[in-house]
Amino acid sequence: MSLETTKADDVAHLIEEAIVSGELAPGSVLRQEQLSERFGVSRTPVREALRLVAALGLVSFEPNRGVRVRTISHHDLREAFLVRAELEALVTDVAAQHMTPETLRELDECEKRFTRLTKELRSRDPGGDRRALAADWMRANHAFHDVLYHAARLPYVESVAKAARRTFSGPAVWAPVDEELDRMYERNQAEHRAIRQALVAGSPAGARQLAHEHVMHSFELLTTILRHVADRPRA
Repeated sequence: MSLETTKADDVAHLIEEAIVSGELAPGSVLRQEQLSERFGVSRTPVREALRLVAALGLVSFEPNRGVRVRTISHHDLREAFLVRAELEALVTDVAAQHMTPETLRELDECEKRFTRLTKELRSRDPGGDRRALAADWMRANHAFHDVLYHAARLPYVESVAKAARRTFSGPAVWAPVDEELDRMYERNQAEHRAIRQALVAGSPAGARQLAHEHVMHSFELLTTILRHVADRPRA
């Protein structure tokens, strides 16, 4: 493997993470010169990295416009969450049968970080770097579930589930936290705790059901945020 190929793989991973975390918003135009400067590489690995990310369905090449971060319809978004709900429920069920004290400690640490970031997201006033906080929140959310993917040891299922997870960069949009959203954020946080407790109790069936409900509730949270953004007056 050449050095340029290795660089392209590394840059593709960074672009993917930035899109999934919401740092690069849906509809954003990605310019090679800016990415080259951002990641400290020449344009050659950037071009290859964009092809790799396009193969994942995260960006599209548009004639005379360059490369654009993919936007997704409500129907496609719901379909992706339906796939995620089924597969993450399966992964959680299988992971429950392979949990170790070390894995449970790692899951506990991930839950605590997610809880802290959720509380911060709910309590902060508008202003400041909301996008960075929301991106950290999404990464913490993914980290919790990634512990379960690792424990389940189902690489094909993991690849399909994460492909569905990539379909939308949730933190790319943010709405001021009102009473409705506050309840949803609180529920989302509580569900992580409930899943961990079911795993500690050695209840695969219970953990599986909780994981399925959690993913679909996450869909409700995301669509509520999108609705709030659509309803918000433009400056």
